[in-house]
Amino acid sequence: MFPPWQLAGPILAGVLGVSQLAIAGDTSMAGRPSTVTPTSSAVPAATQAASACPEATGAALADFFDRTIPVALEETGAPGAVVSVISGQSLVFADGYGLADVESGVAFSPSRSLVRIGSITKLFTWTAVMQQVEAGRLDLDADVNQYLPNFQIPATYPQPVTLRHLMNHTAGFEDFSIGTQVADAADLPPLGEYLAAHLPARIRPPGQVSAYSNYGAALAGYIVSVVTGEPYDVYIRNHLLEPLAMAHSTASEPVPAHLRADLARSYDTEAVPPQPIPFTFVPQAPDGSMSATATDMANFMIAHLNDGRFGDASILEPATVAQMHSRSFAAHPGLDGYAHGFKELTVNGRRTLMHDGGWEGFRSGLVLVPGCDLGLFLSFNGSTGGVAGYEILLEFLDRFAPPPATPEATGPQPASTLTPAEPLAGFYHSTRQNESTIEKLVTVLGSLSLSVAADGTVRFRGQHWTPQPDGLYHSSDGRERLAFLVGPDGHRYVVTDRTAYELMSSSETLPVNLAVLLVMVLPALAAAGWPAVWAIRRLRGRPARSTTAGWRMARGLGVGAAVGALLFLVRLVVVLLGDTSDFSYGVPRHFHLLLVLPIVVLAVGVAAVVLTIKEWRGSGAGWFARVHQVGILVGLAAFAWFVGQWNLLGWQYP
Repeated sequence: MFPPWQLAGPILAGVLGVSQLAIAGDTSMAGRPSTVTPTSSAVPAATQAASACPEATGAALADFFDRTIPVALEETGAPGAVVSVISGQSLVFADGYGLADVESGVAFSPSRSLVRIGSITKLFTWTAVMQQVEAGRLDLDADVNQYLPNFQIPATYPQPVTLRHLMNHTAGFEDFSIGTQVADAADLPPLGEYLAAHLPARIRPPGQVSAYSNYGAALAGYIVSVVTGEPYDVYIRNHLLEPLAMAHSTASEPVPAHLRADLARSYDTEAVPPQPIPFTFVPQAPDGSMSATATDMANFMIAHLNDGRFGDASILEPATVAQMHSRSFAAHPGLDGYAHGFKELTVNGRRTLMHDGGWEGFRSGLVLVPGCDLGLFLSFNGSTGGVAGYEILLEFLDRFAPPPATPEATGPQPASTLTPAEPLAGFYHSTRQNESTIEKLVTVLGSLSLSVAADGTVRFRGQHWTPQPDGLYHSSDGRERLAFLVGPDGHRYVVTDRTAYELMSSSETLPVNLAVLLVMVLPALAAAGWPAVWAIRRLRGRPARSTTAGWRMARGLGVGAAVGALLFLVRLVVVLLGDTSDFSYGVPRHFHLLLVLPIVVLAVGVAAVVLTIKEWRGSGAGWFARVHQVGILVGLAAFAWFVGQWNLLGWQYP
């Protein structure tokens, strides 16, 4: 859920080859890659002997977390963390570390402290979808438009968007983060109205490749509300929280009064000193609105590992749970994929089902290990806790879910529209991208270079990748896998176990755009110095050339437009390098005004072109002035191409 627009400054580091990686779309539990063992379809996961997994006793777990979490808190500066572990049908460990509220000195409690679980909310949304599939109200493979009464997904492609596409993040929606937060509950729009007003463009055919989509999850949750007649938070309370005895959790915003006092605070731990982050409302509630305690999350995990049952209650039939946990999409059979909303993560040859979540300053992760009948929930209330949390998660799996005798299977491989391809050097961007608004600019800032050596080794994302007989590439540390794939439309992809990248067109790459800007900036800088040159000539007593008034007007308009374009670019860089968190609430007024400047620049530039052509003959201008004027106009053409390419004209965003 963590909005990528908030990372506009850090994304610039991607230009230098540094990237923020995420497991399931958030930055909450990003860190070192998992230890990967290629999966096998020969041995079903259910045949793995539970005795192959060390017993997760309370004492062993206390020893593990008492050792790892305090170190993580010290290293990251996060005030606190909370954890719960389930084994079989029981909660075997839960504890809090550090402070849930620094200002009030409130210690973290696993049973009382509510943390905002961010995108882990999606697992509740997907479970609700499966409940309605079970009830016969929803069909995973039906066009979602049949469930939408007030707006429709446009028929951009012949293939309709389905709930299965939404669960697999393969609907083909572009990503956006502007306007995905609300500061005041009074400003929260009804879910259906928000989704209709913020309908993202469809930028690729559905079912082709995963591109994490918060909108897709929100749309699925809204559909559940439509077919049941219950608002999303009410549905979650009635059909999941109450049956699972999750009395200290809620999907409502604001948090109900009887729970509000127990809501943990989160902190921006990159600030010095760490600053508390205020409660932020999620207009796409099914994407990430939930607040929950660690022990309540244990009940949810128990139900998913116990055929849908918790105590005497049942939230899903065993067959539905089995279906939900089965693989529903993978771009390549040898890579991890999705299991009806769960993200697959293969660690030490074991298939796990997981999701992470990052919202406000909370960084959380949930992982289920069906082969060991084991589940873990972990949350930090500091924005820097994600990497440490992922390290702990992997160390936890090393300790309590070691490699099985035979690598676990994913089950039948769903059909894929992608086919293997030869590696192709170039620049790639994440498939989680924007095409139609100003957020498209993040694409070029976050592009990654890929090169192919003569021996077939690939250099990508700061690692060397070596080709394997099965067509995959393994990273130099042996912990990740990668495949080169091509779609029916000819689009080329690099897909890893955790995310997918698409080959950029040459016009989108950073080198081409820097060259275009250079063509614009050099004449503009010269134009900025033109008045000084004119003044120096006059001071030295050199007579001005006798030029026509029309030529002088053309020169003045060209210089003015070039300087305006230069000022726009400078201001744009200042905005991107500064605090962009306010964009999450909508496009700020100052940026709206900034986007008017290119329109003015181009209008003045057109006038300069017309006058230059008209006055070219007989203007009395010297060769230097003529060359400089042509350079300015060429630079303005480059500017027009740049602002058009990246949607930086005032009318291109509401």
